[in-house]
Order: sequence, then C-alpha cells, then structure tokens
Amino acid sequence: MRAILNFVICACLCFASSALAESDLRFASVDIYLETSEPVAAWQFELSGKYGKMKVVGVEGGESAAYQRAPYYDREAVRLGEADRIVVADYSLADIDELPSGRTRITTIHLMLDSEDDEDIESTLITATTYDGRVIDASISLVLRTGSAL
Repeated sequence: MRAILNFVICACLCFASSALAESDLRFASVDIYLETSEPVAAWQFELSGKYGKMKVVGVEGGESAAYQRAPYYDREAVRLGEADRIVVADYSLADIDELPSGRTRITTIHLMLDSEDDEDIESTLITATTYDGRVIDASISLVLRTGSAL
C-alpha cells in the first residue's frame, strides 16, 4: 500500500512540475497613457484580459506630479491574487496649471500573464474630467513592457 501511495505522490509531483515548466507565466508592466488637450483633474479606466489570462499584482503612480501616488483600486483583490480585471481611478486637487494635458502616463500596472499573446490586454477609458468636473474628450492607450518568465 505504501508503494502505491509513493507512486501516486511521485506521479502527481511529476505532472505538476511538467505543467509548471510548460506554463507561459511571466511578469510584465503596462504603462497607461491618457491623452487630452485639456488639463485632466480626474480619470477612471478598466484594464482586463480578454481570456482571463492576467492577474494584477501591483499598481503604481504616474509621471505627473498630480498623479505620482498610487491611484485608487481594489487593493484586497490584488493582494489575494483575484484581480483578473481592474478598475483604476484617481483625481487631483492641484491648481489648473499643475494638471497634466497632452499625452501623460497616469499609472503603471504590474501583471502576471498566462499567455504570450500581448493582444489579450484591453483598456477602456470610463471617464476623464477637468478641474471644474466637466467631462473632457480624451483617449487612453497602453504600452506593455515585457518582463521575465517564471
């Protein structure tokens, strides 16, 4: 009986290690850029994987002084490894002349990806507003920086 149990344990370990070795898991960072001709005081977007093959593992601030701190997101879902999509938002009470306009990196999202297909990641701008709360015309884009394989 003990020999059968040892065989089953060895078979499970071999299967798990071969599955892990063949995995496409890797870490990557996604820079999120917002582009608008008006100073932006608040924004919100959603980032997701088309096929659920990404997990958010971290979020950091942007390049503008108005958005250097980490934006708002579900920190608990990220901590638990349950964030296969994320809604991120931030605002600034800075003076209008300190708010960014043009193309600016508003945040960087760190991911664990289960795919080599970088086209799996989608971003959707929900809103962008100026200092007086008026919705402004803006677009969002992302730049994936590939990272290391696991």
